[in-house]
Amino acid sequence: MTGEPEEANVGEWRRVARQDWHRLHVLLADGDGEGAGFFLQQAVEKFLKGFLIKSGWRLKKIHTLHSLLDDAVRVDPALADLRPLCERVSGYYVVDRYPGLGAEGPDVAQVTRDIGEARQLILRLFPDEHLD
Repeated sequence: MTGEPEEANVGEWRRVARQDWHRLHVLLADGDGEGAGFFLQQAVEKFLKGFLIKSGWRLKKIHTLHSLLDDAVRVDPALADLRPLCERVSGYYVVDRYPGLGAEGPDVAQVTRDIGEARQLILRLFPDEHLD
């Protein structure tokens, strides 16, 4: 984790993460648990990357939330308790992007439950964040 934080870049990561957060709610309202789960994963991934970039981290092309969380825990060890959420939601990306693996995607009820924990994670990363 080296380099100077690029605040404009962090703002862009957060902006796109908020778009994904909005999209997950649209898909939930449409009854699409798998699609909503994918965008939940995407939103959390982008908020984590924004947090890490703000901390001087160099961007990595990685989608596993628990791997990103490992880096975030080096910045803030108190985030370690969010590992189960990150492991669970990471799977939503794989199910949506790699069909035929035999895994089922999340249903609306599961994504709805995970939104609450994800909101807590996001607000711990960015206390000033406003999520709808």
